[in-house]
Parts: sequence; structure tokens; C-alpha cells
Amino acid sequence: MKESVLDVLMYLFEQYVDEEMEDQEADREQLESRLVDAGFPASEIDRAFEWLDGLADQRDAPLAHTARPSLRLYTAAEKARLDSETRGFLLFLEQSEVLTPYTRELVLDRVMALDEDEIDLEQLKWIVLMVLFNQPDRELAYNELEDLVFEETPLYLH
Repeated sequence: MKESVLDVLMYLFEQYVDEEMEDQEADREQLESRLVDAGFPASEIDRAFEWLDGLADQRDAPLAHTARPSLRLYTAAEKARLDSETRGFLLFLEQSEVLTPYTRELVLDRVMALDEDEIDLEQLKWIVLMVLFNQPDRELAYNELEDLVFEETPLYLH
């Protein structure tokens, strides 16, 4: 079975998001060992930690918040990775104020940082959840999306 970086990230998030970590470096080594024991390839584990480092770097970057709604035009590469359903879901999350224009851009940055040809809706939900979890001022939005991902309840009705 071919495991991807996203599989490693999802596993990490599901298993260890609630664990309290005291020594980040020691914990990273411990997590790497647990991931190897769980059957993930070392190369995918390394790439997953690089992805997480990139997310952490974004959190420390100066914020470029936009007070007013913005129109997002997708690049050809983004359109290739995200189909109309996933782009529509991002728009829905932004219109529902689960995502801000800034957090939307963080999500897109992390989507493009993955080595995946396409990201489906379920994968996108996980990516959004990981980005929101990393944003200290987005706890309510994280909780709303967490219910959607873990309980599989619809966020909107047709």
C-alpha cells in the first residue's frame, strides 16, 4: 500500500493532536518512531514533518489580514490540484467565516506543498482542519470544522 504525506499527516493529527508535548525535539523523535512502527515509510514521515514545519513558519509570518471580502482567482496549478467541488467548498467556508482570506491562503499554500496530483474533498477538510488548529485565533472555526471531519455531519444542507 502506497502511503502519502497526507496519510501520515492525517494519522498524526488523529492520534496525537490531544497529547500534551513537553520537549518538542524529543517528541518529534518519538513520533517518528511511532510512525515507523505504524508502517509509514521514512521518506513520507520526513516530508510530513517538513509540511508541518512549513505550516508553523506561516503562523510566525506577519499576518496579511484583509478586512473586506476578496475575490480569489486560482492559478492553473491550483485548478489542477483542486476541482470545482473543493474550490466551492473553500468559498463556502470563507463565506461562512470559518476561513478568512488569510487562512484560505494558508490552506492553499499547504495544498500546493503536498506532492499530490489532486486533493479530494475529504483530504481538503483535513488540510483545513490542520491549518485552523495551527491558528490561535480560530478556535471556534476549528471546532465547527472538527465536527464535520470527525462526525461526518454535513456543514450545509442542499
